[in-house]
Order: sequence, then structure tokens, then C-alpha cells
Amino acid sequence: MGLAYMLGESLWFILPAYVANATPVVAGGGTPLDRGRLFIDGRRIFGDGKTVRGFLAGLAAGVLVGLIEGIVVNSLSHYLLLGFLLALGALLGDLLGSFIKRRIGIGRGGAAPGLDQLGFVIVALLLVSPISLPSWGVVVTILIITPPLHLGTNFVGYKLGLKSRPH
Repeated sequence: MGLAYMLGESLWFILPAYVANATPVVAGGGTPLDRGRLFIDGRRIFGDGKTVRGFLAGLAAGVLVGLIEGIVVNSLSHYLLLGFLLALGALLGDLLGSFIKRRIGIGRGGAAPGLDQLGFVIVALLLVSPISLPSWGVVVTILIITPPLHLGTNFVGYKLGLKSRPH
């Protein structure tokens, strides 16, 4: 199995999670998921950057990618489920990252290297694992390619004025 094949297989598998994670940057805004509530430590649970609209748009976008993948490979129900689980996992992983960042005093848009780039993918893979987990080679490839892809897309989002910081 060649490098190009492994890269393609990895991107194909994780694409619903990638799209779900990126969509709230474009389609988010509105009511924060935590509705301004504070955790027991007196800090916001997630912060203003995690919104109901962003979460639902991310979930819908990830499911849509799963739907398209299912149509392409003629396995609609399987890929719809994969798309849903990967998208939900990515969004929950991102929320977990925001929750952790608030606990350690990192504000909205603040960097947490590793957590920002891999948290959403790890939770997505864990959530989808009972249904379908790719080979270890694909998992390792996903873990290797995600940080530079995440940083690159964040930089593009910053240049387009969608993000306040380039990381």
C-alpha cells in the first residue's frame, strides 16, 4: 500500500470530522451553547465561541459529507452513520478542548498546542470505533496529517477574516 493510497484512505475516512470541525467557523454565531453559564470554578463552561448554530451546522455538514461518501461508494446507511458519529465526535472533542482550556485559564482563541489540533480527531475516532475503525496505518496517518492541516486551515481562516488569530 503506497503513501498516496494511505493518505487518500485517511482523508476519505476522517473527512466528515474535518468538515464538521471547520463549519462552525463559517456558519457559527448566535446563542452560546453554555448560554453564558459558569462552571464551579467561576469560569465559562465553553465560552462565546461555541454556539448552538455552529454545533448544529457542523453536525449537518459532517452528515452531508457522509451522505455524499455513501452515495459515491453505494453504501448509504453505513456512511450516514459514520458521518454522523465522526461529526458528533469532532464537535464533542472540540467542546472538550474548550472546556479544558477554560479550566486552565486559556481564553477564547487562545492556543493549546496538541489539544487544539488533535482533540477533535481523537474523540471522533473514539466515538466511531465501535462501528468502524480503520487500520492502524490510517489512524496514525490521520494523527500525523491533522496538526499541519488544522494549522493551515486556521491560517487561511485568519487571512479571510473568519478567525481572530492565525493558530
